Amino acid sequence: MNQAMASLTKATRSFLAHAHIKHDTIARLSLKLYMTGNYKHDIGPLVCDAIDNRMVKELDLAILDKKEYGKNKDKLQPARDVEGFFSAYPSMVRCLTRLHLQNLRFAEWDISHLLFDCCKQLQHLSLDNCDAGKWSVWQIKAPNSNIRILEFYISWLKGLEVLCLPKLERLCCEAWLYHEVPLRFGSVPSLKELLLLCPATVDHRDFSLSQVLRGATNLHTLTLNFQGEKLWIQPEGKQLYAAFNMLRKLCIHGIFVEFDLLWTINLLEAATSVEIFDVEVHEHPCQEGERRAKCYDAQRVKPSWKTPGFTVCNNRRLKELRCAGFRPLLEQHMLFVRAVMDRAPCLEIVQLTDGEVSCEGCDAVVPRPPPTGGLFPRDIDGQVAVARQLRPSARAPVKIVFSTRYSTVVL
Repeated sequence: MNQAMASLTKATRSFLAHAHIKHDTIARLSLKLYMTGNYKHDIGPLVCDAIDNRMVKELDLAILDKKEYGKNKDKLQPARDVEGFFSAYPSMVRCLTRLHLQNLRFAEWDISHLLFDCCKQLQHLSLDNCDAGKWSVWQIKAPNSNIRILEFYISWLKGLEVLCLPKLERLCCEAWLYHEVPLRFGSVPSLKELLLLCPATVDHRDFSLSQVLRGATNLHTLTLNFQGEKLWIQPEGKQLYAAFNMLRKLCIHGIFVEFDLLWTINLLEAATSVEIFDVEVHEHPCQEGERRAKCYDAQRVKPSWKTPGFTVCNNRRLKELRCAGFRPLLEQHMLFVRAVMDRAPCLEIVQLTDGEVSCEGCDAVVPRPPPTGGLFPRDIDGQVAVARQLRPSARAPVKIVFSTRYSTVVL
């Protein structure tokens, strides 16, 4: 860690000195720091001088922790260090456009004042394992903030209430540890994209998605990712009409490979303006075993949603269906694709992919078990056979695309 910071300090000093001699203007300076030793007091003055001399226009700063995932009791002192750093070098605060903080507890620090009052140029904020106290509620009311992107990873928050953030365009909430999603919206007129990603443990409760999305009525893209565990949303359909009114892209990812996919039709039928429907099946052999059983449901609870009974086909804007991890030998996969094709008279493309992802954990599993439901069809004969089985469901000519990392075939 000391060697890395020593090298960073030397490189920063050399780079800024060279830019000063050449009278260069740096549009954006990106730094990743560790609050270790006295290196922060070497880099701080260097960067502040460059900012004060108008040599650096924007600052992209990540303050990381040497521990990948800090314990709660370890997060107070790092927060004090970061607060002291910003207090000592206020020019940095004025110039910040992007900030990433990791493993901090703001119980003794008015973080809202810094982020939303002092950081007037801040547009992108990422908080990784940060909170204001375990199971605390953080209210954000910042009508003058310029933040457009807000990201929370591994959150101990009981509640995140975005009461007023008028320029917010994208919000990511990943791996919340409270038993319900800690999210409520007030005034977020610019919010277009929302990502909710969490592997539900045995303690997580199902919640009403329509209640969470109340106030976020201009969503353009919604992504739900269950990471191969049980669903954490309650069965809903028509209740989502208001929240899905402006939706153009609906992504439902991380669905355990053995789950039925027809339950997703409930969400699709409520999203009458959706043009892209993206479903992804999750299968990772490395996540099975005794370690998983201690935290998650030993027998994953299968979705109990009923296939919706809407009497009118209302997905007339749906143009593209994407299904990653498609297995034609699994009957529920074939039934799902046919069901979507039946409900989408204007469908143009069905893209089927093998869903393979690079995973060091899975690569280390020896012997690696065969995929559930068999392999994705890679030869042309198998692909033609699948296309023939699917096409009778289409009301108009539909392109069926078979895609892998190595080839793409359009039938």
